[in-house]
Parts: sequence; C-alpha cells; structure tokens
Amino acid sequence: MIYVTYGSDITKNTYDTLKASDISAYLKADYSVAIKPNLVVPGPASLGATTHPEVVEGIIQYLKDFGVKNIRIIESSWIGDSTKRAFKDCGYVSLSKKYDIPLIDLKDDDDTTLNSSGLEIDVCNEALETDFLINVPVLKAHCQTRLTCCLKNLKGCIPDSEKRRFHTIGLHKPIAQMSALIKTGYNVVDGICGDLTFEEGGNPVTSNRIIAGRDPVMVDSFCATLIGYRPEEIKHLVYAQELGVGKFYTSETELLELNVHDKSASTAKGSRIAERYSSRINEDSACSACYSALIYAIHRLDGRTSSKEKFYIGQGFKGKSGKGQGIGNCSKGFDKCVLGCPPKAIDIVKALS
Repeated sequence: MIYVTYGSDITKNTYDTLKASDISAYLKADYSVAIKPNLVVPGPASLGATTHPEVVEGIIQYLKDFGVKNIRIIESSWIGDSTKRAFKDCGYVSLSKKYDIPLIDLKDDDDTTLNSSGLEIDVCNEALETDFLINVPVLKAHCQTRLTCCLKNLKGCIPDSEKRRFHTIGLHKPIAQMSALIKTGYNVVDGICGDLTFEEGGNPVTSNRIIAGRDPVMVDSFCATLIGYRPEEIKHLVYAQELGVGKFYTSETELLELNVHDKSASTAKGSRIAERYSSRINEDSACSACYSALIYAIHRLDGRTSSKEKFYIGQGFKGKSGKGQGIGNCSKGFDKCVLGCPPKAIDIVKALS
C-alpha cells in the first residue's frame, strides 16, 4: 500500500498522510522512534537535496499525538561535510528546540559489524537500537544510482569509512545488503522539490508530494516511475527485492491519493536544466506533479524526442483540442496524449520513445 498527498502545506500534508496510512498497525506509543532525514549537505531544502524540516515536523506532531514520547532525529552527512552544520543550516536546530527532541550526529556514534549475505557492514548503533525507524528521504535523481530515495538514504546510518568502501566495491549491491540489516518501521518521502540530476541539489523540480508506505522497495520502485525509470533499471532495487527487503510496486499495488483536488498549480518551473525545455512546453495552469513528470521525462530521454514537438500541459487545456502531444488528463483533447492525473514520468518516457 502506498499513500500520496498533494499540495504545498507541507507539515499538514505530512501529518494527514500518516493519519490516513497504516503506520498505526506497526507503531506503539511506548516505542523509541528515530527519524532519519536526508541532510547530505548543509543546504536549504529548496535546492532539492535535503529533507524539508516541515516534513519532519509533521511526523513529530503525528508521533506526539499518537503518544510517543521517546523521539530523536538521527543523521550523518556525506563525507567531508559536518552533520552539525547541516542540522543548523537545514533548520533542524530550531525544530529540535521547538519540540525538545535531540539531534544525534551519527558520525559520533559507535557501530556494530553485521553480516548481510556474505558482506560485513558496520552500522551505527542508534539506527539498530531504536524500536522504530522512520526513514525520511528526498525523492531525487542521482548521477551514479539514477534514483536516491528510501534505500540509499540509509547510507547515513553507516560510518564514513563504510560510505567510502561502498564506492570502492560498487554502490548497488552493498546498498541492498545494508537495507537488509537496517529495518525501517515506515518511510515518508519528501517529494516536494527533489533535484533533477544530482544528490547535492541545485536543480530542483517542484512536485509538491508526500509519499509514504511500509515497504521501502515498493515505495522506491513507485518513486522511480515518478522520475522516469522502470524499477528494474535501478540495480539496488533489484538486488534488494532478491534479498527479500521488499517487493516492487506494480499496477496491482493499492494506491491511496489524498488532496487530489488540491494539486496546486506550479509556480516554480524548476532549475536551469528545466528552463532548457521551456520553449517546447505550452503550459497553462499546470499542477506541480504533472509538470515535474514532464520535465523528468524529457530530461530522461536526453534529447531523443523531436525538437519540433510541442507539449501541451495544464488545466487551461481542458475541453480544447489540437495537434500536438498532450500531457495529463486536462489535455486529452489533443491528437496524442499521455493520460494520468498526474501521469508518471515513466509513462511519458514510454509514449515519447
């Protein structure tokens, strides 16, 4: 089961997503809960690399209303950057003070060596000893693994020495093997404005979505389709499914969408890369999720579509017809159209291919 909420009221939408979800079937009020955001670099979430503090605030509000008292935020930024600086620059110090919740820098944590399918991996104890880990990644693209979301976000739960080693032995298999060791209680994905290309941000594309679910492989495979990839194209997801970490999202997977009538029109058209495509897009009151799907799809195809082909997208095209490529249900009157509200980037890729 996957839950998706649309809209720009980040804290409320995160809270409402959890309230509507099945998290209560797994969570207990007396559990110790660790929240693991993505603070890979000390930069604002608006750049598309780090988890919005408003998402974590919505989680905290839900947990407190549920009766959970033992809550902490854990993270380790990437090699060469300071987690403590990221906590400050990303807005987590003020969040910590507001709710009296400790911030734990995993770079200072002890670790335990565990074996996963023949590979020994050192894992930070805070991630292992909590009763319930809530994984809060950013949905974004990655130059090496194509997708970084739930599974890859768990790299912040291992020491820097292990992060270096993962790169020397190939990222995909160790990410999957690590994910078999670190058990997540629930996954809440920040799909507000993830980066189009790089883990460290700079090319954000506004989507205004919160995505949640219990199964990290299912959530990641669903998220892969949102940025233009088939799940089987993401090798660490394939390996993780083989290891029994979870199952792929399929057309049979139950999907609950909230705020479907509040898919706010996009005002931010993304990054410099997104602006590159603007001359080909006829947009009229397009929703964020729909517009971002088109941007991800065009970028995924990397120029393999006709440069003369125009795209028509947005609520302003309801009831209109014409020649050209429609994107989304609002432009179904055009002679070609990729249906969906919003369509997935992978469906747009398939149609344009």
